[in-house]
Amino acid sequence: MVSKIRSNSFAPIIYSDTKILILGSLPSKKSLELNQYYGHARNRIWKILSHLTGDDIPITYEQKKELLCNNKTGLWDVAHSAHREGSLDSNIKNEAPNDIESLIDKYISIKVIGFNGKKSEQMFYKYFTEKEEINYVPLPSTSPANMAISFEDICTRWSDLYA
Repeated sequence: MVSKIRSNSFAPIIYSDTKILILGSLPSKKSLELNQYYGHARNRIWKILSHLTGDDIPITYEQKKELLCNNKTGLWDVAHSAHREGSLDSNIKNEAPNDIESLIDKYISIKVIGFNGKKSEQMFYKYFTEKEEINYVPLPSTSPANMAISFEDICTRWSDLYA
């Protein structure tokens, strides 16, 4: 049975000089509740990005956005909206995509797109095609549901964004 509740993504966090765009699938229930990307305390994205960039781990949402800005990194989700029970990507149904193509056309500085988890990558390729000038990087999910991969291993994989 498909959830009657439709979740919506946030506006992108993007800057005029963004070089790396990280695409998630759809905000979790906790992120929606807090009205911020990767808001769940156990999501590892902020710790990973801090480790890779040498920055302090941000505490506030403003510090998190500053970390992104200082490292020319943007965030968005592939799905603009979808039905989903809970927060698992496997429960995303009937998604409608964000207009990622227009975003890429507007921010020509984007040279790398990283997919935070398999679902974001699958949805992206369902709706969009690669652009020759962009490097596409599949990444292990930073979700608390994906703790089977060690912090060291996930950082090694995520370092491909900055290669």
